Amino acid sequence: MRLTRTLLTTVLVIVALVLQVTVLARLQLPGAVPDLLLLTVLGLALVYGHVGGALAGFGAGLLADIAPPADHAVGRYALVLCVIGYAAGLTRPETGPHRSATVPMIVVGAGAVASTLLYAGVGTLVGDTAVALGGLITLVVTATLYDLLLAPFAVPLVMALARKLEDDPLAAESVSGSAGGNDTINSWAQPSRASLFKRPGGSTKPWSPLLGRKGRTSRVTMGGRPKAGRIKGVKRL
Repeated sequence: MRLTRTLLTTVLVIVALVLQVTVLARLQLPGAVPDLLLLTVLGLALVYGHVGGALAGFGAGLLADIAPPADHAVGRYALVLCVIGYAAGLTRPETGPHRSATVPMIVVGAGAVASTLLYAGVGTLVGDTAVALGGLITLVVTATLYDLLLAPFAVPLVMALARKLEDDPLAAESVSGSAGGNDTINSWAQPSRASLFKRPGGSTKPWSPLLGRKGRTSRVTMGGRPKAGRIKGVKRL
């Protein structure tokens, strides 16, 4: 990723993690905790694509794994957010940004469900935390609900910041400047219209180079470019 992407991603992830641990985790809401870190990764992935989303997700998840008061295995949430960020980045259109909020909201809902299931699955595989089926269903429902309610405030802000820094005014100036320079060169290189249609010998009668001596048209070639225990960290299980 470019330097601006790296700096923006770092700042947004740190701010989201601080708000997640100090504010959202202390609300004592039933079920899961609103996952602001997940929404930040999803917003970046929707702008940067699958590669940028995977890198942002891995970095954000690793920071959440080592930041206190996390007590789960290091790398657990990094793997989850890396996969989620990659999958969310695949939904970015090739022709430009998303035209409506439908696809981002679908991505948020799917990301909330998938991140909770993957987090619980990875924890079961590594023997970190075992989750009962009833408790897992409650976590999935509440996590999806909280993230969908928080998404209209967080995701558009993250996407707007990412898109703003993606526009490089210096590059745009250089492109417009080079285009203007080419127009000037072309205007100097091409003769005037009057000289093109001036008859040889100084006559002022209009004359076209496409006509031969006997009035026949000659060819001119033009070149083309042709219920379970609760984790104290970011996730709660």
